[in-house]
Amino acid sequence: MRRRVVVTGMGCVTPIGNDIPSMWQALTAGRSGIDLITHFDASRFPTRIAGEVKNFALDPFVPEADRFADAGRNIKFAISAGAQAYQDAGLSDDKIDPARFGVYLGAGEGQQDFYLFMRLIADAQRHGEFDMDQFTREGLLRMNPQEELEQEPNMPAGHLASLFNAQGPNLNCLTACAASSQAIGEATEIIRQGEADIMLSGGAHSMIHPFGVTGFNLLTALSTRNDTPQAASRPFERDRDGFVLGEGAAMLVLEELEHARRRGARILGEVTGYGSTADAYRITDIHPEGRGATACIHMAMQDAGRNPEEIGYINAHGTSTAVNDRVETLSLKQALGPAAYQIPVSSTKSMMGHLIAAAGSTEAVICLLAMQTGVLPPTINYDHADPECDLDYIPNQSREVNVDHALTNSFGFGGQNITLILSKWKE
Repeated sequence: MRRRVVVTGMGCVTPIGNDIPSMWQALTAGRSGIDLITHFDASRFPTRIAGEVKNFALDPFVPEADRFADAGRNIKFAISAGAQAYQDAGLSDDKIDPARFGVYLGAGEGQQDFYLFMRLIADAQRHGEFDMDQFTREGLLRMNPQEELEQEPNMPAGHLASLFNAQGPNLNCLTACAASSQAIGEATEIIRQGEADIMLSGGAHSMIHPFGVTGFNLLTALSTRNDTPQAASRPFERDRDGFVLGEGAAMLVLEELEHARRRGARILGEVTGYGSTADAYRITDIHPEGRGATACIHMAMQDAGRNPEEIGYINAHGTSTAVNDRVETLSLKQALGPAAYQIPVSSTKSMMGHLIAAAGSTEAVICLLAMQTGVLPPTINYDHADPECDLDYIPNQSREVNVDHALTNSFGFGGQNITLILSKWKE
């Protein structure tokens, strides 16, 4: 018999709340966390809005937090969300075998000091030519080596392992917007295969910096609705014009069922299905017929052993770009058949923006909360229906519905597709 994987702890840091209760309260109230960018001067950028984490402090969750002074925002978010999840699960050194406790994240890269980097480039310009020797000498003198180390994407997983003495498997995948969903799926497989009993899994990312915003602006992927930030992210809506960057982290404690029972853990839900495919198409475009996404949803449904009629809620990838929302809608209809029209769907990116590598784990947490509370969060800013997006997107107001099984999609640049099926825990 396959080992069952349950969720025993959760934590988050998001643009609408820095812990589970505050995030859930804002989400179900339909409150947006998107506003003008404050992390840097974006006044000359085509996009000047983002979903920034607000009033964040690491101290409440981690003793001696100043030891992480050189760490980037993504690492601090990961540590806070990880500490919340660890505490929520009631874990302690005397209850677990550290060799059977691992970490699997989908965490993005940290951020460089953009302005120092640009000054180094400017200083190395000599008579219209770039002096690499000058750039290297000044870089070695003026750049902080610890900060350079901390920007590597493996660092959040390393810090979490050190904090919680997790001596088991330690991995990080960076498959763009699918990363943390993939991490949860792969961590589930590690437990199913008996290679660990507990995995701390999720993601963390912040791309709200000049490099990140410039890159997505060059791809013309971001909304430019700068005068009305809170109305800018409008998934599946007729007048959507691009996604809005967000930042944050979300973590889950995944645990083998019998291990959780033995230590008397409170079970929050179960990971029952995981699908992973690639479009094998283009780097920044999803397949127009939803080839990979449809197959991914099918795979997760088969893994969970569920019929489409059993899915009670879908948390969509729902980025608010013209192509993604149309193709995701098509993929849901192709994979789920007529039942797709009966299943409530929402995109919570409408309120917090797109957390990139951290998006999937945040949305997995949301699915678990929806099943626990019987409340489905809305898709806000839904004013006009798009004829090509014709499902029930829970427009503007949360809805009370009893749900036993939820599906969540994450689709990444490069054509990565991940679908998770999460189920309500019943003894």
